[in-house]
Amino acid sequence: MATISTAQFKTGLTIEVDNAIWRIINFQHVKPGKGGAFVRTKLKNLRTGAVQDKTFRSGAKMEQAQIDTRTMQYLYSDGSGYVFMDMDTYEQLSVPGDKIKDALNYLQENMEVSIVQYENEVIGIEVPNTVTLEVSETEPSIKGNTASGGSKPATMTTGLIVQVPFFVNAGDKLVINTTDGTYISRA
Repeated sequence: MATISTAQFKTGLTIEVDNAIWRIINFQHVKPGKGGAFVRTKLKNLRTGAVQDKTFRSGAKMEQAQIDTRTMQYLYSDGSGYVFMDMDTYEQLSVPGDKIKDALNYLQENMEVSIVQYENEVIGIEVPNTVTLEVSETEPSIKGNTASGGSKPATMTTGLIVQVPFFVNAGDKLVINTTDGTYISRA
């Protein structure tokens, strides 16, 4: 593994600290008037999904975690896990649901995703930034509601609940932002 210092920090970099794998979400170099410089970071644990603020001495050294990503296609759920297939080798991989719980609301059959691995251990998946999902249930539109005013909850076929404009009906296909689970537009 490569050793890096805090001077080499950048957003998205993965590091190993306290026997855990962390992705740097945000960082800031701080030079106070009194005392030594330090780096304030916001880190996401790739195994648990927990986000933590951590401060490092300026120039501190740590191990860079080598994360591998493979593009795979989601096939089906077999009850014990979710089965993905490598598009090049046709090798299939079953991933337990607790490893990918954040992405389950967006996962659809035949969708291509990136499987994130650390030393051959699957630690998660990355779905595309936007997905098209069908509305399975929502309150019916009421005549007089405007397109620009207000919103209502809608349940997608994957179980995700999204706030949508009043004009959206059951059966509509919507584009959803996967980073925060918000409605973008009709498909």
